[in-house]
Amino acid sequence: MSFISESSDDTSAGLAVSIASPSDYLALLKPRVMSLVVFTALAGVLIAPTHVNPVIGFASLLAIAVGAGASGALNMWYDADIDAVMRRTRNRPIPAGKISKENAFSFGATLALFSVLTLGIVANWLAASLLAFTIFFYVVIYTIWLKRSTPQNIVIGGAAGALPPVVGYAAATGSVSIASLALFAIIFIWTPPHFWALALVKADEYGRAGIPMLPNVKGANRTRRDILLYTLILAPLGLAPWLLGVASWVYGLLAFGLGALMLLLAARVYNVRVGWKADRCAKGLFGFSIVYLFLLFAELVGERVFTLAQGVIMNPPW
Repeated sequence: MSFISESSDDTSAGLAVSIASPSDYLALLKPRVMSLVVFTALAGVLIAPTHVNPVIGFASLLAIAVGAGASGALNMWYDADIDAVMRRTRNRPIPAGKISKENAFSFGATLALFSVLTLGIVANWLAASLLAFTIFFYVVIYTIWLKRSTPQNIVIGGAAGALPPVVGYAAATGSVSIASLALFAIIFIWTPPHFWALALVKADEYGRAGIPMLPNVKGANRTRRDILLYTLILAPLGLAPWLLGVASWVYGLLAFGLGALMLLLAARVYNVRVGWKADRCAKGLFGFSIVYLFLLFAELVGERVFTLAQGVIMNPPW
């Protein structure tokens, strides 16, 4: 089965036909990013003090996932010119000629509307409004405006990627709490050192694409300094769920250890500035930053699931 679209080409006398498989449309959703969004949103749902109906919880997470995918599709729609230049993105469906920009926009916009309406109906309209704001912020504020205009693009734009736990918590409770905002803060502060570590290695590609990433505008040494400063904030901030009482001492120990390792790697990036060793340190920090965030949220989710399971065992519904 395939989706076939036709679009006019000013440089061709005929019609350019692009053939896309379902996997190409799936790629538009940025499934790896979408999975991270669902995971962090699940943490927001689970730290809620109220028990969520499993059907409502699943439907809410599905709506959040679709909203994240819609954001990815709209991002690829607008950034098709940039994606065609950069090595790591040039095989995406639009620059590869498999899906037209028009189809990508229609696909993304339809999913965005569907996800917001679904979340409002199955959960509440505060959560739906937060999801709509997240999509708007990522597509309009970050992708269309900030990404091409300021080296602080990833700092401000990171708010969109940090909001899913708040959306998840709102879906479960109809409100926002300090604990959900703490999860937001962890992801928000984690985002710059995570992406700037990659930007140090890919600075030439970002430069050719015309994206004003921090290493291209302020230089590699300024980027290394800012990575270290953000990590100095992130390391203690990771302890917040334990300090707020939504995670156990096991989480606290894990957050302390992971934060110390993250800080050590950031210090190495700051100190090693020349040659292939500098790139290796930056790649090491980028890779570990993914592990850092995953393990923090995996421990948080695991603890909450275990607590819920204990409650069911001690107080069975029958």
